[in-house]
Amino acid sequence: MDKQKFAFDKTNFLLLAVGMAVIIIGFLLMAGPGSTEGYFEPDIFSVRRIKVAPVVCLSGFVFMIYGILHKSKNK
Repeated sequence: MDKQKFAFDKTNFLLLAVGMAVIIIGFLLMAGPGSTEGYFEPDIFSVRRIKVAPVVCLSGFVFMIYGILHKSKNK
């Protein structure tokens, strides 16, 4: 019985899952209280929300691209 050939194998799905987890962590780092009309929240300009979280999200997207393009060794 011949094994079916899929586009992705277990390693690809694992890499995609890790990339998705990193993206979710990045979006959680961006979350926080926002400013309202009556109150200004200075935390919207924090380093975590402006610099760290977008870099984490970008690295997660790059990791997902790597997970898609990764070829297994036994093909």
